[in-house]
Amino acid sequence: MTTGARTGENPLGYEKIGKLIVRFSVPAIVSMLVNAIYNIVDQIFIGQGIGTLGMAATNVAFPLVTLCTAVALLFGIGGASFFNLKLGAGETESAGRAMGASITLLVIVGTVLGVLSVTLLNPMLGAFGATETVMPFARPYTLIFALGVPCMVFATGAAHLIRADGSPTYAMISMVSGAVFNLVFDPIFLFALDMGIEGIALATTLSQVLSASISVYYFLRKFKSMPLKKEYMRPRAKTGKAICALGMAAFVNQMAMAIVQVAMNNMLSHYGALSVYGSEIPLAGAGAIAKINFLFMGITIGIAQGCQPINGFNYGAKKYGRVIKTYRTALLSATLISVFFFLIFQLFPHLVIEVFGRGDQLYFEFSVRYLRIFMLATFINGLQPVASNFFTSIGRAKLGVFMSLTRQVIFLLPLVLILPVFFGIEGVLYSGPIADAAAALLAFLFSAGELRTLRKMKADL
Repeated sequence: MTTGARTGENPLGYEKIGKLIVRFSVPAIVSMLVNAIYNIVDQIFIGQGIGTLGMAATNVAFPLVTLCTAVALLFGIGGASFFNLKLGAGETESAGRAMGASITLLVIVGTVLGVLSVTLLNPMLGAFGATETVMPFARPYTLIFALGVPCMVFATGAAHLIRADGSPTYAMISMVSGAVFNLVFDPIFLFALDMGIEGIALATTLSQVLSASISVYYFLRKFKSMPLKKEYMRPRAKTGKAICALGMAAFVNQMAMAIVQVAMNNMLSHYGALSVYGSEIPLAGAGAIAKINFLFMGITIGIAQGCQPINGFNYGAKKYGRVIKTYRTALLSATLISVFFFLIFQLFPHLVIEVFGRGDQLYFEFSVRYLRIFMLATFINGLQPVASNFFTSIGRAKLGVFMSLTRQVIFLLPLVLILPVFFGIEGVLYSGPIADAAAALLAFLFSAGELRTLRKMKADL
């Protein structure tokens, strides 16, 4: 089979799989890393300039970040998946309606979420685990961040839609531009203008405005698959249902992460108070490590999401052999990345923790121990996101949702709530690797079964 350009045929259906994965996954990884970098940069500057209480405050606010990402992925990945499935099947009109509806839903739901975040700020932070000592830092930081929630939701979701339109580089630029802005202005607002934690939040909010503006320009001037008619922007019930079904796996996974983050914050605060560490040190240390884990998972999820248009198009076009090869290549890539991070976490935990500030000896001791134990099964953590996104991209939305629930809800959340009752704060640490191993095993079993089905479908053609 030739790999050159073919008149009238989408490259997703004939270009080499490895080349396509690089083309689509690298921008997807960068987009995911941008979200991680926002939080890591904030955490680093706060750790160096404000201290342990500031880091604890960002950890308390982190579930809101995850909630925003959940909404963005619901309509971003859902819309992109539906768009590519319809485009691959040659249904251009339906593809255009999927894209338009996704854009509108991102705007509406993102705005509602922002308003609710501002209105319910204090009870929200209390539920997220803020102690009386941390609240004076968490409140101003989260309030300013909440003002930019609509832009964050839109920019994050739009990146997936732009990538589905065949412009992964532009999607990457829209996200990277905001990250660079945040990196430059964090130290300016914090140190040069002496704005404290409010300056960190302001830089983050303005960076989201920049990314959202770049995305809006794309939809107005550069969208290329078909003209985005005004009538496409009105969501229809049937289209919205299909978008939500295909985006539900990613949404549920992020929502589960938010729920687990809230549970962990409260358990760390409660059982930390019963240990030598106190309430604030576990909140700060776990917060720093959560950002590192978000960075690692951003790469593996980016690989999985980058394969979405490849899987979706080829499944719609009944090119099942290409779907199988895409899955295998994605899994190998994610596993290699997972092993690399596992070695970093286990061999150099001190260097990782020192990036966020030294703190006192107890903070350093807890953070290193937490990193090594909680991330003990990192080397197999690429399997679950690859499997979840794989099922979603081929239209198996329910199975994709189930796979996304395995680690966070089915395994990790119960373990976080139960193990500390018997083992104190150590129970929180060991809940991570147990959940990771169980989720990876299920992902392997279900993926193997789906691959057998695809091989049979290929043989029956």
